[in-house]
Amino acid sequence: MNELLFQPFYNSSGICTDTRAIEKNSLFICIKGAHFNGNTFASQAIEYGASHVIVDESAYYVNNGKMTLVDNSVKYLQELANFHRNKFNIPVIGITGSNGKTTTKELIVQVLSKKYNLLATIGNLNNHLGVPFTLLRMTDEHEIAIIEMGANKFKDIEELCNIAEPTHGIITNVGKAHLEGLIDFAGVLRTKKELYDAVERVKGTIIINEDDSKLMNATPIGIPLITYGTDHQLSIVRGELLNLSPFVEMNWRTETFESKKISTQMVGKYNFYNYLAAAAFGYHFGVSNETISEALEEYSPTNNRSQVKRTDANTLILDCYNANPTSMLSALESFSMNDHENKLFIIGDMKELGTETAVEHQKVIEQIESLGLKGIVVGNEFCKIASKSILHHFENANDAMRYLNENSIENHLVLLKGSRSIHLEILENSL
Repeated sequence: MNELLFQPFYNSSGICTDTRAIEKNSLFICIKGAHFNGNTFASQAIEYGASHVIVDESAYYVNNGKMTLVDNSVKYLQELANFHRNKFNIPVIGITGSNGKTTTKELIVQVLSKKYNLLATIGNLNNHLGVPFTLLRMTDEHEIAIIEMGANKFKDIEELCNIAEPTHGIITNVGKAHLEGLIDFAGVLRTKKELYDAVERVKGTIIINEDDSKLMNATPIGIPLITYGTDHQLSIVRGELLNLSPFVEMNWRTETFESKKISTQMVGKYNFYNYLAAAAFGYHFGVSNETISEALEEYSPTNNRSQVKRTDANTLILDCYNANPTSMLSALESFSMNDHENKLFIIGDMKELGTETAVEHQKVIEQIESLGLKGIVVGNEFCKIASKSILHHFENANDAMRYLNENSIENHLVLLKGSRSIHLEILENSL
């Protein structure tokens, strides 16, 4: 794409794709979605103060010096982001994985921000639009960029890597997620591995969990590795999970350092590795050991990701931002390890599993039975399954909320885990 086409961005105050949030002198890029067409707002964007508009349908183009017609606005956005990214010679960290990528990103930000001025993905804006939006916020003040990358079909990570060109990469884990688009575990692994391939092309560095043999076997030969784990004495950063109270208590060490006990603010055995990953990044980028430990203790989760909330009646583990078979099984296993006298799970259906939907929901119930847990299920898929471990079935969260409002639960540790669309978070005020 001709570089002159990118000049309107550098003459603007930033990009915008929604006239409801337009800023004066911004570059408005007309994006089309399943239920909207940004081109229809092209002239309105100029009226609202945009300095320039990118359109990709000639019917909405006006030759007034304030519009540019391109073949594809999304492709324009992505190529602009890549052009802009290459104006800066800084480390770009790519993060992907079936579970924990947003939490790991936030932990890495917590650690590295102690020493560096960071650019990082906000929330989970990790798709073909979110990654460009993040990169286009890059300025001369930024010393490291941390870019989260999501995938729900083949080649998604490759596309995002072509835009961001990461110099460092981490795959948090590979599990059964987005099976509608990625078919099976092998498809998930192949797609996530696209990050490793991109880092290899620029002779970059991979940060990797050495306890995960599948990831270790997927690394390109000869690429520099910063390893973390528990089982391997050769891991550069090693750690030990000391307790779940329900919060993770742990320590970490290197060849020349051993931390004190770190009392974190997150629950779940699965988060232990996310903490170790953040420590490994801190180690690699020269953050002092003591500062790394302080940052891990300071991090407090938000947005229903491994949060603990105490109500007047119960203690809640809110892990209902998302769910897939791997994260669900891990959450239940960790929940069972807690020594609270009264435990109750409330779990919701897992989405985007395609032909594996029934099988994967059945596996969850079988694990619940083997762990001796009791609880409530919400959603059509779980409602199809009979089990003595299930105390009540509800087709939706509103029905569950009505039941909980009429039948109070007290003195329990309650796990809420389900896909975002099940909306288990609405049950918080009923517990």
